[in-house]
Amino acid sequence: MLEDLDIDDSDSPAIGLVPPGVTWNEVRDHIKIAHHHLLVPSADGYSGAYWTGTDMAVVPDLGPDTEEAIAEFRVFLVEHDET
Repeated sequence: MLEDLDIDDSDSPAIGLVPPGVTWNEVRDHIKIAHHHLLVPSADGYSGAYWTGTDMAVVPDLGPDTEEAIAEFRVFLVEHDET
């Protein structure tokens, strides 16, 4: 489990902000248990990760700006009924 994540709960759904250096395996292990929506940094920006009920799904290429990536990920989650 990832500890002490910053959470952006300024809108729904709340999104956890994964710190740099966390592996995708660690993200998957966390999501499998906690079912949080997570924003994951990468070399070229951010990806969103969420639990589908049976596995982790990734929304790639949310851009390099944190606030814009959070907003885009929220829109995706709402449009796909993953809130």
